[in-house]
Amino acid sequence: MKTIFKLLFITVILVSCEVERFPYDSIASEELLSGEGGIEAATLGNYAILKGDADGNGFAPQFHRIAEYPGDNVALSGTTTDALFYSYNYNNLATSGRVNNFWTSGYQAIVGCNKMIELTTEGESEETDQLIGENYYLRAYTYFQLVNVFGRPYNQGRDNLGVPLKLTSLIDDLPDRASVGEIYDQVVSDLLKAESLMTVKKSNSYATKEAAQALLSRVYLYMEENQEAIDYSNKVIDSGRYSLLSTDELPNYTRINPDDNSETIFCFKFLEESDYNHGYYTVGSLYANILGSGWGEMYASNDFLDLLRKNPTDKRLEFIDPQYSTDANGNLIPAVYWVNDNYQYVFRQTFEQGNETYFTDNGNDYLVSSEENGPQTLYYFTTIAGDKQYVIKDFDMVKRNGYPKFFILKCSLQDDVPQLWSPVVSRLAEMYLNRAEAYAKLNQAGNALNDINTIRTRAGITTYNDASEFPEGMTILDIVLQERRMELAYEGHRKFDVFRNGRTMNRRYPGTHLNGNNPYYEIQPSEDRVIEYIPEAQINVQPSLIQND
Repeated sequence: MKTIFKLLFITVILVSCEVERFPYDSIASEELLSGEGGIEAATLGNYAILKGDADGNGFAPQFHRIAEYPGDNVALSGTTTDALFYSYNYNNLATSGRVNNFWTSGYQAIVGCNKMIELTTEGESEETDQLIGENYYLRAYTYFQLVNVFGRPYNQGRDNLGVPLKLTSLIDDLPDRASVGEIYDQVVSDLLKAESLMTVKKSNSYATKEAAQALLSRVYLYMEENQEAIDYSNKVIDSGRYSLLSTDELPNYTRINPDDNSETIFCFKFLEESDYNHGYYTVGSLYANILGSGWGEMYASNDFLDLLRKNPTDKRLEFIDPQYSTDANGNLIPAVYWVNDNYQYVFRQTFEQGNETYFTDNGNDYLVSSEENGPQTLYYFTTIAGDKQYVIKDFDMVKRNGYPKFFILKCSLQDDVPQLWSPVVSRLAEMYLNRAEAYAKLNQAGNALNDINTIRTRAGITTYNDASEFPEGMTILDIVLQERRMELAYEGHRKFDVFRNGRTMNRRYPGTHLNGNNPYYEIQPSEDRVIEYIPEAQINVQPSLIQND
C-alpha cells in the first residue's frame, strides 16, 4: 500500500507541475480504474494532492498558512518577499503563488474525485462504496475550505460569490463562481452521501463515516444550523471510536504517530521517508528551529500567550517553547518584560536585594511587586507617574529583530522528527467545542458549560460552576470562543471563528504586521480582505471569473 501511495504521489506532483495555471485536467482514467486495485490507487492519488509534498506545496500546507497567518495567535519577526507575508499583514496579493497553489491543487483534487465518482458504480461491494464515499468526502472538504478562503462567511449572505462549482471531469467544463450558499449546499450533500456510503472501519489517515460526521458538525456550525451541529457532534462522540488524550498526554498530541492517536478523527498523514526532505519547507519550519531544522521566524503572539498565562497549569502552554538566553556560564538570566504603548517588547534584567526583586531602567531602580488574580500571580512595577505597569517575571530570551522567540511546537515533532507533522482535519476535542458553541447559541448555557469544562479539565485548569465565575463582562459564547481559541490554536480555525461570529480580529501586539504606514491594528468582519483575492493566474485563463473586491 505504501508503495502504491508513493507512486501515485510522484504522478500527482508531475501532473501538478504541468497544470499549475489551469487545474481542470483529469488525473484518473478509465484504464487506471480498470486494473486490479485501480479504484483504491486513484483515490490515494486524490489524498496525495490534498496532502501536499515535502517542499511545502499542496492544498493542506497552503491552507494552514492562509488560515493561520492572518489570525491573532501568530507574530512574524521580520519581513519577507514570500507571499505568505501579504496574507499575514492583510495586504493580500492577487499574484500570490501560495494562494494560486492552494486553488490549483484544490481543483486538481476535485476533478480527481469527480472522475472517480463518474467511473464507479455504487452497490458493487462494501469496499467500493467506501472508496466512493471517501471521494465524496474529499470533494466536500476541499470545497468547504475553498469557499471559506475565497468567499465571505456564510452568515453574511448566501448570495455572495463563492468559488466555481465543478462537478464533472470534463476539461472544457469551465463554471463561473457559484454562490456561497450553493457551495455550502453541495458540501452538505456530499458529506451526507459520504456518510451513507462509508461503512469500512479505517485508520484516521483515511476518510470514514465518523470523519464525514465530524466535518458536518463544523459545516452546520458555520451555517448556524445549531441543532444539526449538535446532532452530528453527538454522533462522533457517541460512536465510541475516539477518546480525548489524558492531561499528561495532551502536550504530546502532535508527537504521537497519527495511527496511534485516539483523539484524531482524520488527518493527512505525512511520512518521514517521502514527505519530509530536510524539514525546512514543512509548515512547522517557520514556527521553530528544532535541532538545526527550521527557520523559526514566526512566534506565538503576546496576545495569545497572555490568554494562556491566565492559568499557569494549562498544559497547552507546553506547545510553546520559549528560547531563553544564557550568560557566559550557561545560566539563565532573570528578567522582566512587558509590551509598551508602541507594541514593542521591553526586557530588563533583574537583581535580588534582600527578599525583593528589582530592575534598573534609565538610572532608576524599580521594585517588582506582585498580587494574586485567581490562579495567576501578576507582577508589576510602579512607574514614575504612579501607574502600575504589569510585567512578566521570567528570564531573558533570544530575540530576532527585537522579537523574543516563542517557538510554536504544535506543527512539529511527530515521531520525534523535528519538523514532521500530519495536518489534522478533525479531532474529538473539536466535537465538544462545536457542540458547546451550538448550545451557547441556542441559549442552553448549562450544556455548553459542561462541554467547556470537559476541555478545561483535560487541559489541567479550573472549571466554571456557573456564569458568576466568568471574567467580568463575558458571556457563555465569549467563554466558548475563548476556549476554542486556546484548544484549536494552529489548526486552521481561528481566522474563520472570529469573522463568522462577527467579531473583530485584534492585532494590537508586537509583530511585523504593524510595519508600514497603514497597518491593520484591527480587522472588522465586513472588510474586503477578510477573504483572499481570486488568483490572477486563474482569471487570466478564465476571464469570466469575477475578482473579489
